Formats: sequence, structure tokens, C-alpha cells
Amino acid sequence: MQPESAPPSPTLAVVSGGPGAGKTTLAHALAQELGCPAIIRDEIKQGMVMSSPGYRSGGEDPLNYPTLEAFFGVLKVLIQAGVTVVAEAAYQDRLWRPNLESLTGLARIRVIRCVTPAAVAHDRIAHRARENAHRAAHADHDLLEAITAGKHSLDAFVPISLDVPTLAVDTSHGYSPGIQDIASFVRASVPDMTSGSD
Repeated sequence: MQPESAPPSPTLAVVSGGPGAGKTTLAHALAQELGCPAIIRDEIKQGMVMSSPGYRSGGEDPLNYPTLEAFFGVLKVLIQAGVTVVAEAAYQDRLWRPNLESLTGLARIRVIRCVTPAAVAHDRIAHRARENAHRAAHADHDLLEAITAGKHSLDAFVPISLDVPTLAVDTSHGYSPGIQDIASFVRASVPDMTSGSD
């Protein structure tokens, strides 16, 4: 009797980048292209805000750590169930790398790093602060004021340093490389179930 082979590991497609880099839009588009769920850190936090009367963003935000725990908790549950997932968050190196490292034994991790000029990111932050009421949970107005006053530089973002395949995507005007190429980068880590090769 042949021993059962281990089930293939799911893939965790990490969409990362600084504020205004186009992460959320790309994460949703990539998940649609791949046919898998997109788990968005800021959307989880927005759901928490709805359950927190009197919440005010900024300063020592009491929802930041609960959001972090819920985000990685959801990812772990899905990955352990064998679900390939697109996960979007800033992934600043210091805070996020330890949490991602804990998932390396459960999933094939592929990092997509969104990049765009600071001026483009600034314009996006300004636009969503004006147009999206839900963004109040993420202190976009405070960030915009800090940038305008020269107290915050979008170039200071420290990308996650994880020893896994990483793809930089310029989101300035559409995507370069394109969405199908990004999906191919993620799919390259998935075994070909028709040929039995890994």
C-alpha cells in the first residue's frame, strides 16, 4: 500500500508597501485573478471600528494590536486549512517580519512590493482622505498633515526583509509588471497537479 503523500502547501501572497503605494487595489485585483480570498488588514480594522463606539484614531491607537492579532489569526486559520491567500498590509519590517516568519513553515510565501514615487503616493493619500469616510480609522488626515509639514517622509518606509521570492511592482500608472505576470509569479510556487511535479 502506497503511503499518502503530504498535501501541497498553500501560497501566501504578501502585498506590501508604504502608505499610498496602491496595495489594497492590487491585492483585490490579484485575488480576483488568482481566484482566492484577499485578507486586507485595514478592512479588518474598519470592521473593529464599527464595533467600538467612541473610537478615535491617532496617537496610541487601541485597535492596532488587536487588528494585528486578528489579521494573522485569520491568515493562520486559512493557511492551515490549505487555502491560498492574498494578504495586504504595509508590512513594515520591524513589526511584521516576526509574524510572517511564523508562517513560513505553513505556506509558500511570495512577497509583492508595491512601489510608486512619493508624489503619487501623497496624492493618493490626499484623495482617499477626502473621498473615503472609512479611512478615518487609519488617521489619513494626520498622515497628510505630517507629510505636508515635512514631518514625515514616505521614503522612510522600511520594506519587509524576508528571504523569500520577492517581486517589485510599480503602481504609478496601472501595474508594471502587469496583473497576469504578477499572478504568474504567485502561481510559480504552486505545484503542477496534472504532472505531479513540484
